[in-house]
Amino acid sequence: MTDIFVNLPTTDLERTKAFYTAIGWEINPLFTDENAACVVVDTNIYFMFLTHEFFATFTDKQIIDTKTSAQASTAFSRENRDAVDEMMEKGLAAGGTEPRPAQDYGFMYSRDLEDPDGNILGFLYMDPVAAEKGPEAFMAEQGVQA
Repeated sequence: MTDIFVNLPTTDLERTKAFYTAIGWEINPLFTDENAACVVVDTNIYFMFLTHEFFATFTDKQIIDTKTSAQASTAFSRENRDAVDEMMEKGLAAGGTEPRPAQDYGFMYSRDLEDPDGNILGFLYMDPVAAEKGPEAFMAEQGVQA
C-alpha cells in the first residue's frame, strides 16, 4: 500500500493539533515540530499541516484562504450513519463548522465538516450494495426506480 500524505497549510498549528486530536486522530511526534504536524488519519493516510511560512517553501503558488476558497474536499467513509454523526459531533465540539446540511441520497449519507482553517472534511456512509454494485443496484434492491 502506498502511504498518502495530504499537505495543508494552517494559520495556527497548535489549534490544528488540538482540533484533530479532539476528533480522535493522533499526532505523530516524529514528524511534528514548530513548522508542521503529522496527523495520523488511518494506516497509510496522513495529514501534514504546515505553517504558511513552511508550506510556502514547497510551492511558488499563492496559498489560498481556505475560509473563503475551496481547493479540495477530503472524504472519509464510516461504517454507518451513526458513525458519520459521531464524527460530526466531535468536530463541531472541537471548533469545526458544518457549512451545509447533511446530504441523504438513500444509498449514501454524508456530512461536511470544516476545520478551524476552513479545510473541508467529508464523512460518509454508503450502503454496501451501492458501494459494490453502484447506486442503481441499491435502488433496484429497494424497489425504487432511478
